[in-house]
Amino acid sequence: MPAPAEFLKYIDNNADKFIKRLADAVAIPSISGDATHRKDVFAMAEWLNGQLKQVGVDTQLVDLGRHTMDGEDLPLPPAILGRIGDDKSKKTVLIYGHFDVQPANKSDGWDTEPFTLAIDEKTGRLIGRGSSDDKGPILGWLNVLQYHHENNIPLPVNLRCVFEGMEESGSEGLDELVQRESLKGGYFEGVDCVCISDNYWLNTRTPALTYGLRGLSYYKVTITGPARDLHSGVFGRTVHEPMTDLISLLGTLVSAQGDILVKGVDDMVAPPNEEEKAIYAGLNYSISDIEEAAGASIALSDDKVSVLMGRMRSPSLSIHGIEGAFSGAGAKTVIPAKVSGKFSIRRHPLVIAHLEKAFAAIGSKNKLTVENLHGGKPWVADHRHWNFEAAKKATKAVYGQDPDLTREGGSIPVTLTFAESLGVNVLLLPMGRGDDGAHSTNEKLDKSNFLEGSKLLGTYLYELADVQK
Repeated sequence: MPAPAEFLKYIDNNADKFIKRLADAVAIPSISGDATHRKDVFAMAEWLNGQLKQVGVDTQLVDLGRHTMDGEDLPLPPAILGRIGDDKSKKTVLIYGHFDVQPANKSDGWDTEPFTLAIDEKTGRLIGRGSSDDKGPILGWLNVLQYHHENNIPLPVNLRCVFEGMEESGSEGLDELVQRESLKGGYFEGVDCVCISDNYWLNTRTPALTYGLRGLSYYKVTITGPARDLHSGVFGRTVHEPMTDLISLLGTLVSAQGDILVKGVDDMVAPPNEEEKAIYAGLNYSISDIEEAAGASIALSDDKVSVLMGRMRSPSLSIHGIEGAFSGAGAKTVIPAKVSGKFSIRRHPLVIAHLEKAFAAIGSKNKLTVENLHGGKPWVADHRHWNFEAAKKATKAVYGQDPDLTREGGSIPVTLTFAESLGVNVLLLPMGRGDDGAHSTNEKLDKSNFLEGSKLLGTYLYELADVQK
């Protein structure tokens, strides 16, 4: 059944209120990967829990225990479980989102304060950390629920929701919660399908549905040597320097052309069949799209299918940064005593053995430590399932065009856990565009995507109620 016309008008008529609520959410710096902001992640959980209650969701905050981060013992932020409806004649859909965000400082290169939502009236961009990843999409669901609550209109489906505050740091504690609540008598018993809005269109023009994720393993490799930082004028060319070892080691991982140098990784991914290649070839995407999103003409290839497979299904390895090195302004002639390199690999890794072998080949007297900080498993769903069919119809109804079928290069760690624990189809239904810049400076969500995306989420629920299993 189509979504009520009154619902679509309601979203437009309440745009300013919805944007104000997004501004309130962005203002809470809920950075899960920074211990100094753990209190803000808790504050975000309390704020979101209050918002859900106001629109009629029966909620509970679930303690996920504690964990160690950078040597500090910390409480994990609570997960929020919510529910509306127990009508046996209706389908039951589980929605997921996360309320934590990546770190952000204006000094990183932001044009505005990252935790103050900036509204660019000329472009319609809503700029702020978390606007697209993933506070905007969560609030899209809230916009849908607010319409039904205020107008005393029952939802067309039963709703279950789970929102977490550790997605950007590996979703610690969530897998166990999902597995436990998926058992008979658990909170998720009776769920027919899952919908996650935590990804993006492939471009800026065409809405998308996503049916696969590459997964992620994030590593920290540390080299330690002298007992303290040393003066290079005194100790240069007299000792094994940790920074030199680290740079050499990182250079053994990936080539400048993006080829992974860790033997066996590429062999662990089955080649695409002709049907899959045809999907890539038919996507509304070009090399100029990726270069426009990157802000420079730096694509690895001029072949569209090759680039898309490099983004969506082939293993990739990225080096993210070095900890412990001098990075301030000016010159400092120090030999760091301890440095750590951070990198991630998208797909099944064989990296620890590679790093140990490569370090042994250096012949250094320094010490190597490798840590796997967090990760997410790869996942692929059936895009012909009725859950996807409902989303396709909803997309056509809201945007007037069929969605692209995409696989994402990123990772949403709990996706496969939902699929395996519940044994149901999982759909990724994005709100944002391919140029939103999640995890980057000047992250944004277009106002049109926030509003039309809210309409899409609501329309999906109505199409879901009508589609045949």
